[in-house]
Amino acid sequence: MDFNMKKLASDAGIFFTRAVQFTEEKFGQAEKTELDAHFENLLARADSTKNWTEKILRQTEVLLQPNPSARVEEFLYEKLDRKVPSRVTNGELLAQYMAEAASELGPTTPYGKTLTKVAEAEKRLGAAERDFIHTASINFLTPLRNFLEGDWKTISKERRLLQNRRLDLDACKARLKKAKAAEAKATCEGDTVPDFQETRPRNYILSASASALWNDEVDKSEQELRVAQTEFDRQAEVTRLLLEGISSTHVNHLRCLHEFVESQTTYYAQCYRHMLDLQKQLGRFPGTFVGTTEPASPPLSSTSPTTTAATMPVEPSVTGLAPPGETALCLEEVAPPASGTRKARVLYDYEAADSSELALLADELITVYSLPGMDPDWLIGERGNKKGRVPVTYLELLS
Repeated sequence: MDFNMKKLASDAGIFFTRAVQFTEEKFGQAEKTELDAHFENLLARADSTKNWTEKILRQTEVLLQPNPSARVEEFLYEKLDRKVPSRVTNGELLAQYMAEAASELGPTTPYGKTLTKVAEAEKRLGAAERDFIHTASINFLTPLRNFLEGDWKTISKERRLLQNRRLDLDACKARLKKAKAAEAKATCEGDTVPDFQETRPRNYILSASASALWNDEVDKSEQELRVAQTEFDRQAEVTRLLLEGISSTHVNHLRCLHEFVESQTTYYAQCYRHMLDLQKQLGRFPGTFVGTTEPASPPLSSTSPTTTAATMPVEPSVTGLAPPGETALCLEEVAPPASGTRKARVLYDYEAADSSELALLADELITVYSLPGMDPDWLIGERGNKKGRVPVTYLELLS
């Protein structure tokens, strides 16, 4: 207990000395040992790396998990060293709702079939998103988090220790300066030759004693200063080596960034492929706006036109009656059939790919008909004296 009390008193004295030195520096009443320019640059770069790493980490977490409540839940599980429960993605949840809706509304109806196809695509999108989140968390977020919770904490600890060593060093310098000033003053007073005829020559004796005491104090302060300087230099070297390691951190983060970009590229490529497949499927399984069921996909004819319309625009097939140049010539010579022409309302704007196609504007009415052997995804459309091929999926056929 006695030893602990002495140590506690010693620590309290050191803390008080540092506090006094720090306060006097803030008020400009004490000198401060400045670090060299290279060391200051290393400190600035380390602080900048830490700040931007925190911002990038937080925003990447927002990108991967936009729900703040879910992020807080995952954070608590990590702090409690418990496994984060599996959570369905928004795409997978949407797929579930669409599949249930299709089952209840009728899986054989055009709407039900489309819901089923879209649900399957959304499920694949949700699975791709899950894989992307998992890959990005391991290859990108984990290294950034390890730096902040590992390397940066070590750097911060050594910097605080360096700050304490500097305060101790400057306190020793201030103590030595005061001791030398007091020694010089006592020496000047002691150099005066006393008058031994006086009844009280005590001033001379006291001055000589004070000079000896201050001389001992100077020697003690110089010894403490040497020790403090050695400890400061050693701590400065340790901190400098850690700060120079920030360059290795940048190299590691650069590699992780490349991996993040690659995983993100893979994810968006998968999403594009899934949506392109869905788009093609919806083109083969068009819905209807007039409540009729779709045929088993027979070719369009003048006697039995198919009443179809698209639920979304798709990239039309370029296969038709003939090559574009020949089709354009044939269309001018082909007369519409006596029966089988219908009116159609345009659902979406369509820009003609070549002279054989007819450009369309949303909500306009045109006359359409089919020709024998024509691609079922296309019709011949007429607007005034203009004629050309038009995609079926952009039309709502009327009576």
